[in-house]
Amino acid sequence: MSNFGFLDLRLVNAYDVAFREARSAVGASALMASARECATVAEAVGDCTLVVGTASPGHRDPQTPLRRLERGARLMKQHAAASKLGIALLFGSEKFGLSNEDLSYCHWLMRIPTRGEHESMNLGQAVAVCLYELARDGRAPDKKQKAIHTADGASVDRIADTFNDILNRSGYTNPKTAASTELKVRRMVRRLGLSEKDAGMWLGMLRQIRWKVDRGE
Repeated sequence: MSNFGFLDLRLVNAYDVAFREARSAVGASALMASARECATVAEAVGDCTLVVGTASPGHRDPQTPLRRLERGARLMKQHAAASKLGIALLFGSEKFGLSNEDLSYCHWLMRIPTRGEHESMNLGQAVAVCLYELARDGRAPDKKQKAIHTADGASVDRIADTFNDILNRSGYTNPKTAASTELKVRRMVRRLGLSEKDAGMWLGMLRQIRWKVDRGE
């Protein structure tokens, strides 16, 4: 929950020893400490305008709508944007899932599209998958990276010229096709899209190679 920015944890009939003594919640101790323990599902979701349960296709009332995770997450985000009150995503226990009584508090259900031969998922994994889908935003830009300065044309030309010079000195270039080879090398170097820093490193390496070629090493 903490990984994906969801900080309101409510538990119904929690196994207190395992819950309060959890050691794997690194960086999420505040969320664990503030978690609210409720006696019933009704109490846990009483202030929510939308309650979405999680279930596999075979474990539900046929009259309760069941949506795939992708569509369900979109609808939940739309509802959250339009409502001032909270929404709840309800998970069952690791062993039994949600009971029929639990499901009666849900407006609709959501499922993770697992393969039919193995529908059940570990509870922690199911929570992570659902919350990732709720948190992700395909329109959000990637984290801004430090600006990279592209090498200028003169630097790229020096690399291409040095490269071609090495090819000539090493005997690679065929005199009959030398002009064509030179153009191909120049285009190839430009396609690399080198940064200023990388261009300097390339030029240094090529000059060292040329020096070795001249020495016959």
